[in-house]
Amino acid sequence: MVQVNGNYLKLKAGYLFPEIARRVKAFSEANPEAQVIRLGIGDVTEPLPEACRTAMKAAIDAMGTSEGFHGYGPEQGYPWLREAIARHDFQSRGCEVSAEEIFISDGSKCDSSNILDILGEGNRIAVTDPVYPVYVDSNVMAGRTGDADGVGRYGGLTYLPITAANGFTAEIPSGKVDLIYLCFPNNPTGAVASREQLKAWVDYARASGALILFDAAYEAFIQDPELPHSIYEIEGARECAIEFRSFSKNAGFTGTRCALTVVPRGLMGTAADGEKVELWGLWNRRQCTKFNGVSYIVQRGAEAVYSPEGQAQVKALTAFYMENAAIIRRELTAAGIQVYGGEQAPYVWLKTPEGLDSWGFFDQLLQRAHVVGTPGSGFGAAGEGYFRLSAFNSRANVEEAMRRVRAL
Repeated sequence: MVQVNGNYLKLKAGYLFPEIARRVKAFSEANPEAQVIRLGIGDVTEPLPEACRTAMKAAIDAMGTSEGFHGYGPEQGYPWLREAIARHDFQSRGCEVSAEEIFISDGSKCDSSNILDILGEGNRIAVTDPVYPVYVDSNVMAGRTGDADGVGRYGGLTYLPITAANGFTAEIPSGKVDLIYLCFPNNPTGAVASREQLKAWVDYARASGALILFDAAYEAFIQDPELPHSIYEIEGARECAIEFRSFSKNAGFTGTRCALTVVPRGLMGTAADGEKVELWGLWNRRQCTKFNGVSYIVQRGAEAVYSPEGQAQVKALTAFYMENAAIIRRELTAAGIQVYGGEQAPYVWLKTPEGLDSWGFFDQLLQRAHVVGTPGSGFGAAGEGYFRLSAFNSRANVEEAMRRVRAL
């Protein structure tokens, strides 16, 4: 009989969000009259920007002609989209990033997992705690960890607790690590990193030969002009960092799928024999072998994000969700709940009421208020006692959800 990948058997229970879906499904079947409001999974609710829809419709029409038809596209993405990204997202902020260094993909979730394909198994890995579960689970699946202990922490990983005491920004590890996962604005806590904090990480990585995997999926929600949007705004980051970005949250592409990864030319790793190897070439080879690219139609929609109309519409979208976050913060604070985040990111991180753990609060919120959030413990042991609410929903649903929560 065929053998399975035993690393999957080390995974703790189900992936966080399917477990939430399972509980919500069971509740809804038992209570069909309940109107459940979902503020759990970070899925957007508002329509795609008009500029993107118009561009995609034009691309569909073009695909119906001999002259405008496109088959397989470049695995790295079409040059016109990569050039628009480089110019608007990076070069405009003083980042030395070229179109050649940008790889278009179908999701930063995918890329942050797939990047392990080009990295050796002996790397010492550091993750924050709490953390976006994909970073940990993808390493478990790839056989880069030991078993989980009683609180769900896997052997072989270095956990960097992020708590209210340190402003939910991880401290530099005391020992040496080779691979560091950072996410700012942070999922799940909504915390941000200053230039000084990111510089400390870049300095550490350069000095120790480590690689930073920087997830900037929520950078469009940053409100403070003094905060960096990209790790490449920090001097020296090109020597030690790969950055992931997405069109999912800023432009509503969660169901359309388009993202990007930046791998700087000259960013090096080391082979088993000590030889220096450029990571750009390895990632390019990986994509050419295992990925057929994002569709022409979707990439035209993504390109429209950078038109004047697209920029205005995306700005309005992010402002809408941030106003939702402000409502959640205000109402929870009025209810006497300690809240964090929600000011530079679309997530509000809250302390669960005394006497309730994360899943206990989840169940109470679902059963009594018919509101769905995300238990903090699902993001790691240090997330126990916390809870995440997402600002991704309609204004009416957010206001109604907060009315119900306050009524508790």
